[in-house]
Amino acid sequence: MSTVAETGIEATPSRRDWVRWRTVFNLRWIAICGQLAAVLFGNYALGFDLPVAACLSILALSVAVNLIGAIVLPENKRLAAGYTFSILLFDVVQLALILAITGGLTNPFVVMIVGPVVVAATALPVRHTMTLGLVAIALASLMLFWYRPLMAAGGTVMDLPDIYLFGMWLSVSVFTTFFGIFAGKVTSDNHAMSEALIATQMALSREQRLSSLGGVVAAAAHELGTPLATIKLTAAELADDLEDTDGIPEHLFEDVRLIGAQAERCRTILADMGQAGKDDLHLRYVPLSVLIDEAAGPHLDRGKAVIRRLDGITHVDPTDRQPVVRRAPEVVHGLRNLIQNAVDFAETTVWVDATWDLERLRIAVGDDGPGFPTELLGRLGDPFLARRRRGRRPGYQGMGLGLFIAKTLLERSGAKLTFANAHVSRRRRQIEGAAEFARAPGAVVDVVWPRESIAPVGDRSRAALGENQRNR
Repeated sequence: MSTVAETGIEATPSRRDWVRWRTVFNLRWIAICGQLAAVLFGNYALGFDLPVAACLSILALSVAVNLIGAIVLPENKRLAAGYTFSILLFDVVQLALILAITGGLTNPFVVMIVGPVVVAATALPVRHTMTLGLVAIALASLMLFWYRPLMAAGGTVMDLPDIYLFGMWLSVSVFTTFFGIFAGKVTSDNHAMSEALIATQMALSREQRLSSLGGVVAAAAHELGTPLATIKLTAAELADDLEDTDGIPEHLFEDVRLIGAQAERCRTILADMGQAGKDDLHLRYVPLSVLIDEAAGPHLDRGKAVIRRLDGITHVDPTDRQPVVRRAPEVVHGLRNLIQNAVDFAETTVWVDATWDLERLRIAVGDDGPGFPTELLGRLGDPFLARRRRGRRPGYQGMGLGLFIAKTLLERSGAKLTFANAHVSRRRRQIEGAAEFARAPGAVVDVVWPRESIAPVGDRSRAALGENQRNR
């Protein structure tokens, strides 16, 4: 049986873009507030002599990272593994510095250094988690020897036996190793199960489509079987009559036999196409215009004009020179959701514009509606986001699942999405090239793929015309 891998699209995204910046942003603010409260409470309420100024300076660095991220990154940005690792590494070092000047391993909050490692185990590749764990253990080891002891208000040093410090170091090391491995293993199992379920769903969907196609072909073979058999029989009888007749040119005799042979070949092809276990290449690669037409098809009769343009040309024949792309269910369904959303809020017209070069393929879906609410632009694509397009359909409340599904499926295929309002000049400039060919005055969703992730490598425009191959 064929597998999902044959579509050229991964069943689920790898563990590299799991964490949203908004989640990291909020958790870091909570951590900053907690550390600030602990320092102030220990110094002023419990009477410890803590270097408050130094602690506030270190916390200010975390505040700066959050503020810069809030300015630069959109709320729905999903951080790549490298960025997430860098932030967690910064948090481990920052926390270790505060602990080192507030008692080191004698500080009961030293166990908090395990936190970033556990987060890394749930969201990052193993190598990043191992690196972060080793850094945490190394910093805890340094605090065995270099730390500022806790001192009471009267100058009394809160000194503890070496065996206690060793025990605290050992506990931090064991907790870091155990919880890191435990969290990583559980997350890996959940990820594998999710991957298996999605792969099963995709394989089932593909099998259903192939079964439906096989049913149509079988019906056609059944209906055409009788006339093809008649043609073959008539051609055979005519050939026998010509063979017994003198003076008949040889080429006429050969033509009659050819007719019979071709009729038999037609019957064989129809029967062969209806067999189970075939991998229909026509389902795998299609011209770009055909892919867009299939996605837009269900929304062409909803009272809005849906205009499809390839490089600015409206009327493009599938046989014209254009990219041949993978006909992946994720891409078709994702584009269909974007077009549906545009049709829902368009005044009269929706534009689906496609351009391409040697490195990228871009599809922009725009409309002449009121656009997206500016206050939600940074969060579009989040699930269960109650939203309403500005100035239109006040009774329409969406949960955001359509855009979430479209964004998730298209990103799984390798695309990057940008949501914007074309009439807002600053946002319009951020969509490279979209303003040049879409000309949509309302909302614009720009979808960009690297060519190799959606189009076959090299000149494989004839791949869909090849003979069906048996699955291995």
